[in-house]
Amino acid sequence: MKPINPSGLSTFDISGRAMAAQLVRMNAIASNLANAGTIAGSEQGAYRALKPVFSATFDGPAATVNVARMARTGTPEKKLDPNHPLADATGHVWAAAVDPNQEMVEMVETARAYANNVEVMSTARGLMLETLRIGK
Repeated sequence: MKPINPSGLSTFDISGRAMAAQLVRMNAIASNLANAGTIAGSEQGAYRALKPVFSATFDGPAATVNVARMARTGTPEKKLDPNHPLADATGHVWAAAVDPNQEMVEMVETARAYANNVEVMSTARGLMLETLRIGK
């Protein structure tokens, strides 16, 4: 039984799409943390943080979220390290453009958003079951 919604999307559809978007966000954060501190021999080869770009999709009065694209962000830091095996002719290397502290904050925020959507689904399920119980 789907909750009545003039848009055709159920509460479960909306929360499920939001959870899927948060999962994409969490995977990007994991990738960023895994690559934090990596070194490259050129600015072009240096890792840049992945950030999902979301777009809203409206279906009547209901709205859901989709991942429009994944963007690379940040500017790699140029460091002088002539003894590093990846150093260029001038002795420079480039560190990944990832701030681990910012990524951890985003991870907590993402986990909370995901948990909130789980709670929405749980509450909707409970209300539906209670409605069926009352209808008996």
